[in-house]
Amino acid sequence: MAAKKTTKKPNVSADELKKFYSDMLLIRRFEEKAGQLYGMGLIGGFCHLYIGQEAVVVGLEAATKEGDKRITTYRDHGHMLACGMNPDGVMAELTGREGGYSRGKGGSMHMFSTDKHFYGGHGIVGANVPLGAGLAFSDKYKGNDNVTFTYFGDGAANQGQVYETFNMAALWELPVIFVIENNQYAMGTSQKRSTSTPDIYTRGEAFGIPGEAVDGMDVLAVKEAGDKAVAHCRAGKGPYILEVKTYRYRGHSMSDPAKYRTREEVQKMREEKDAIEHVRDLLLSGKHASEDDLKTIDKEIKSIVNKSADFAKDSPEPDTDELWTDIITDEAPQEMA
Repeated sequence: MAAKKTTKKPNVSADELKKFYSDMLLIRRFEEKAGQLYGMGLIGGFCHLYIGQEAVVVGLEAATKEGDKRITTYRDHGHMLACGMNPDGVMAELTGREGGYSRGKGGSMHMFSTDKHFYGGHGIVGANVPLGAGLAFSDKYKGNDNVTFTYFGDGAANQGQVYETFNMAALWELPVIFVIENNQYAMGTSQKRSTSTPDIYTRGEAFGIPGEAVDGMDVLAVKEAGDKAVAHCRAGKGPYILEVKTYRYRGHSMSDPAKYRTREEVQKMREEKDAIEHVRDLLLSGKHASEDDLKTIDKEIKSIVNKSADFAKDSPEPDTDELWTDIITDEAPQEMA
């Protein structure tokens, strides 16, 4: 059953709509494949899938330019793919292989790409938020107009270090966008039971930080809000908060049976609010693409994902000597001038 039709005309081109569809579908299919490999024992440890939340990163990445940075939490595969990291390298890292972005030593939660300005997924809840402010401070110091997207969840929004960071970011007018990916359940506790304020973004008011809530199941709404937030930061007006209200279809991690919500609730979200189906409907109803066009895109995406899985399986495990690399560096990670 398709998502509900919309009467609002999209304020983007047909090519942009197709890219949104393709990018979100890549994340969805990649995560489904990652779930399969986890079930086969090829991915160990923790594995947090992004299925259902694709519109958040795809919409916000559409508002970025070269030089902008991003840092996030452990539910990070979608962020990697959205910013252009190679699916082969991401999947190889998930499986702990030499061909991975951290040469098989980081796994799901510790992947980085300086080329794509992706500064990792972080396993400690809320700990990436001050790091994101630090990235923004670097750009403020250099005097450029780059922006840092610092992603965290509704659960992390109750961490004290988040508000210490809000205070510093406001004081120093840092070009950072705090993105609260509110998937409504943190690990397994609903927002209503864990958070006193229905709209988390309003907590920024105490620090003079503007913000807004956004429908995170609508990639067009996310893109529009992202453009507004980016313009605010690039103009030197300091930080901005986006609370993107989204929904994950799977449990907190692969080991979570998600018994804290009903199957009917999840199915209702899939049927009525799915972000990919929404764009699919826009493409078809606006005659921007045919059913055959979309089938071709789906086939291409499946081929990319299957190739990434094959690459991961064929890539060797890292040599034991790799344990001693990446401990100390003589070079700064980015120019200081």
